[in-house]
Amino acid sequence: MASGFLQSSLGEVWMSRIMHGGEGSLDRLLPSVSTGLSPRKRTTSQCKSEPPLLRTSKRTIYTAGRPPWYNEHGTQSKEAFVIGLCGGSASGKTTVARKIIEALDVPWVVLLSMDSFYKVLSQDQQILAASNDYNFDHPDAFDFDLLTHTLRKLKQGKSVKIPVYDFTTHGRQKEWKTVYGASVIIFEGIMAFADKELLQLLDMKIFVDTDSDIRLVRRLRRDITERGRDIEGVIKQYNKFVKPAFEQYIEPTMRLADIVVPRGGGNMVAIDLIVQHVHSQLEERKLRWDMAALASAHQAQPLPQTLSVLESTPQVRGMHTIIRNKETSRDEFIFYSKRLMRLLIERALSFLPSQVHIVQTPQGEDYEGRTFHGKRITGVSILRAGETMEPALRAVCKDVRIGKILIQTNQDTGEPELHYLRLPKDISEDHVILMDCTVSTGAAAMMAVRVLLDHDVQEDKILLVSLLMAEMGVHSVAYAFPQVKIITTAVDKKVNDLFHIIPGIGNFGDRYFGTDAPPDWSDEEMDEPSY
Repeated sequence: MASGFLQSSLGEVWMSRIMHGGEGSLDRLLPSVSTGLSPRKRTTSQCKSEPPLLRTSKRTIYTAGRPPWYNEHGTQSKEAFVIGLCGGSASGKTTVARKIIEALDVPWVVLLSMDSFYKVLSQDQQILAASNDYNFDHPDAFDFDLLTHTLRKLKQGKSVKIPVYDFTTHGRQKEWKTVYGASVIIFEGIMAFADKELLQLLDMKIFVDTDSDIRLVRRLRRDITERGRDIEGVIKQYNKFVKPAFEQYIEPTMRLADIVVPRGGGNMVAIDLIVQHVHSQLEERKLRWDMAALASAHQAQPLPQTLSVLESTPQVRGMHTIIRNKETSRDEFIFYSKRLMRLLIERALSFLPSQVHIVQTPQGEDYEGRTFHGKRITGVSILRAGETMEPALRAVCKDVRIGKILIQTNQDTGEPELHYLRLPKDISEDHVILMDCTVSTGAAAMMAVRVLLDHDVQEDKILLVSLLMAEMGVHSVAYAFPQVKIITTAVDKKVNDLFHIIPGIGNFGDRYFGTDAPPDWSDEEMDEPSY
């Protein structure tokens, strides 16, 4: 049960205790009660794909979520805070959710709608739906197995794919939405409290209690103006289908709520109390990226066997001399960086699996050679500097697919955050070359690897390539992800108090693109553009 809420003397917020044995007395679903009533009619999908942004007066909120923050072991120790919102149709659940999101003022929130999880109808059910005889307001209409699995993964910070339900075809669209976990997940739906397993995933349960007359007026306004229905049809539908469903399946779950919010989104007293409690919970769950722990965790340890450093030949040493020299012009810096990138990519390709392949030469003789043994090779660059390595990869891998990840460090919290992600389809089957020009602490690289793992890329199929790495970054990545192969042209021993690689190369992105770095730049975090 949520705690710390005050009961308003004016009755603005009603606190209720979950009855002992209340949840335990439920089967997985609330008992079905047959009324012989027909279903309500739906003409349009309520699950349209929305842009992953919610702009408020204070900030832009990323509603597609983001991977969680990870410690030096590459693991997440805190789960997301999940709020369940239940209430009747047109009670104002979505409005309450958006009010909470805006008042919370946190950048990473996922809003999950139950409408996305209607079951795919069988042929017989399709016929019933076409004649408006399929009950969409019954618990059996929802895919609770998929819903529970999805919410559990989101709570753990994993990426998930959300179905998009199309009520015109009564099926799921081919393209699903990819969503990440977040600090806060708000799950809303008319049957949000109707499943026992689902209830166990909710950290706070809120019931939006709106007068039935108001809900009817809202439905009248929506269905007449947006769906072209007549007033008599809407009232008939409400009385025959919607109202009985509320009384039978939805209203009884009010007793499971930690807090009941009368009047929906207009009740700012209730919303303010909810936000206060969520803020206190987030403070308790706060997990900061501890760079000091990263720096000290692997001191004096030998470099891992998963690391491969390009042989320091006179040519390689000479190119490093040029690009490390602060007096080197931008043109020279770019030219010799590209030469090193080409050598680095060629070295990385040698670690890909191969198999014997016999061909016939123009002289009619057999030649026993090798060929790549895998489905595809995909390159993924960590923006901005990692993007400079893409031409070298394209030059040696014909038709290679390219993805991009933008990770920035929050200057207020010191936590790495994912701001942009574009990965090719079916990347889970590929060998992935993850590219970044410099790795100091390993923070961005670790989050990038975690993103790939969340997309089901196998850890032993990831190759991290970087022109220059610090020992700290090598150890951090190798310890968290021991199956990832690390390839670089050089490893420097030290990282200073500002987490710059020493002796280092400077800010690679600024030297390559000709931009100026602020005085407090970091080797990793300033390689990306500011938002």
